[in-house]
Amino acid sequence: MVATAAQRLLAAGFTWFDALSSLPATQQPVKGFVTRDGALVAFAVPHASASHFRVVGAHTDSPGLHLKPNPEGVAANFGTLEVEIYGSPLLNSWLDRDLNIAGYVVHRDGTQRLFMSPSPVARLAQLAIHLDRGVNENGVVLDKHAHLRPVWHTGAADLSVRELAAKWAGVAERDVVAVHAQLVDHEPARVIGVDQSMVAGGRLDNQLSCWAAIEAVCSTSRTTASDAGIGVVALFDHEEVGSESTTGAAGPLLEHMLERIAHSIGRSRNDYLAMLPGSSCLSCDNAHAVHPNYPERHDPKHAPFINRGVALKSNSNQRYATSASSAVAFLSACAAAKVNHQLFVSRNSMPCGSTIGPITATRLGIDTVDVGVPQLSMHSAREVCGVRDALDLPRIVGEFLRG
Repeated sequence: MVATAAQRLLAAGFTWFDALSSLPATQQPVKGFVTRDGALVAFAVPHASASHFRVVGAHTDSPGLHLKPNPEGVAANFGTLEVEIYGSPLLNSWLDRDLNIAGYVVHRDGTQRLFMSPSPVARLAQLAIHLDRGVNENGVVLDKHAHLRPVWHTGAADLSVRELAAKWAGVAERDVVAVHAQLVDHEPARVIGVDQSMVAGGRLDNQLSCWAAIEAVCSTSRTTASDAGIGVVALFDHEEVGSESTTGAAGPLLEHMLERIAHSIGRSRNDYLAMLPGSSCLSCDNAHAVHPNYPERHDPKHAPFINRGVALKSNSNQRYATSASSAVAFLSACAAAKVNHQLFVSRNSMPCGSTIGPITATRLGIDTVDVGVPQLSMHSAREVCGVRDALDLPRIVGEFLRG
């Protein structure tokens, strides 16, 4: 996601700055971004007198199956792969899918090279019903260690992930010092439905929000209105496992970048700290749409439907950062974009998840509102959302950034 976003930003005229160096001082409008592993922060300064930030946050990671450092194994006459569960995926959704291996290799000089197998190479086969007669009544029960070993060959014992990853990345194996790899569904995202109204694909949570944020900042970065704020897009890693990392929302990445931006336009630390209370953050992470087969899992007055608008997410226990005051920025953006919105609040008997929103608000003291595109099958290997909602989100984000 970060590599794709970087190329989109470069095409839109953004400058790729070194994350280890100071941003150059300027009094002119500037557009730039920095990257660090699985995270990216982009910014558009309309003028040096800008007095606040408009931050859009999302996360690049998704639940799934990551390969362990020594993944090769043998069972019966199959070559198998040892995986580690990342986050909280719907494990049964990974069964009987044609899977690629994708990730990156780390070169001796510290650079990274992305790779993906050119065709499906693995499969996590489900036990036949004849050997599990009660599966349709009792459900699929998977031991997280014993039953999540995909097969990837039948007897080619000399194959290694490291060797193939180097080949797919186009580097010599001797120059590879580490490999980070995971399984991904081979099937590409598709528009589905007899009316072509839905999108089905892997990792919609939360790469859809990342895409919308990047599209918005690229299309709105030329605004120079006297009251325009500094537009910032922060794409964090590791949200699905708690955000506590150098590239997660609980780390200092965004905080440091905002101060570096302020310093580049001549602001002191005191000036920077004074900018934060007048700033706002739009935390974008997909929401749970009403499932047609399980409508009782929602509060009927706060239950978002697919293709009826982006959801405003609230939780009085601060699982979401939305407040009556912080919601105004989102509602104003919806009105300016001329699009609908919906409300999402979980049932009291159905605790909700959380997002980067409360973490960002806590670290920075910036008013934050949580929103997201409604979707089905969250954390599945293949998720579903509405085409209209997906297209509305970048319009809302664009209006928010202009505010």
